[in-house]
Amino acid sequence: MALWFCSPRFLIFFFIVSAIPIAYIISEERAKTENHVFHYHSSGFFRECAKWDDQGRRFLVTFLEGGVGEIQVPDEYTRDVVLKEVTVVKDFDLKGNASLGIAVDRPRNRLLVAVADMLRNRYSALAAYDLSTWKRLFLTQLSGPSDEKSLADDVAVDTDGNAYVTDAKASKIWKVDVNGELLSILRHPLFNPKEWYKSLVALNGIVYHPDGYLIVIHTFSGNLLKIDLTKGEEVKLIEVEGGPLAFGDGLELISPTKLVVAGNPSGRLVESSDGWETASVVAKFKGPVHRLATAATVKDGKVYLNHMVGIGYPKKTHALVEAVF
Repeated sequence: MALWFCSPRFLIFFFIVSAIPIAYIISEERAKTENHVFHYHSSGFFRECAKWDDQGRRFLVTFLEGGVGEIQVPDEYTRDVVLKEVTVVKDFDLKGNASLGIAVDRPRNRLLVAVADMLRNRYSALAAYDLSTWKRLFLTQLSGPSDEKSLADDVAVDTDGNAYVTDAKASKIWKVDVNGELLSILRHPLFNPKEWYKSLVALNGIVYHPDGYLIVIHTFSGNLLKIDLTKGEEVKLIEVEGGPLAFGDGLELISPTKLVVAGNPSGRLVESSDGWETASVVAKFKGPVHRLATAATVKDGKVYLNHMVGIGYPKKTHALVEAVF
């Protein structure tokens, strides 16, 4: 049997099998699209989250290897231009941890970053950085080696500056105040589906609604949840027509009644007319599936999906793809 693996037949078989996904990726990359795509060169293969900072006229992106980058969009930008990522945060104290979800908190001129040990799940934290100087404002440890395994995945901020961080491993939400003090941990039975395998990736994307509640997605179950902060953190399951929203990842609230869910498929547009007691999937968007959509953001009224995987060497080219619903 061992000799067969060295035989010409095996080599031909291996070449054919490996050529299929490569050919698919090449055809997808060459496929023309009418949707606008911001391409940018990066030093890394994996970019987890991207958010548009309108005041800074830039995209901010997080590195799976740890750190934050900015992609400036010049006034004279044209579609054929490939933009450049510049590293703005490389925190020595967080070496070995991934930078994941972010929230641009413009009223306080800061960026909130969820940080986690993705491999061992033995460390989670929330970091805050000044958007002008990139000086670290605080670093709050949410869990450590002696705690249950956790993975700080995404973050949202309310009008008072409180941050809410999802735990994609242990299915809970940490609340951190404006100064970086850990205030509380929210757990609820609705955060834990009955089927064990649906908790392999738990609470993920989270947004704050201006009416005073959080909307959060549970990735493997596809459940969309409403957490009413005005009612003692009351948790309800949002009944979604056309759901569940399985494999949903990042969220972006594009209006009080419309929510974009990034993930697989690339993007889903969800609407609610009753304060997010119920909702409906009203449209879907399919982008470059091989690049894996992980987050959504809005620039100048248009929705763009961040895709995790960069392609190319030595320069890795990443794509922020306009999602047209």
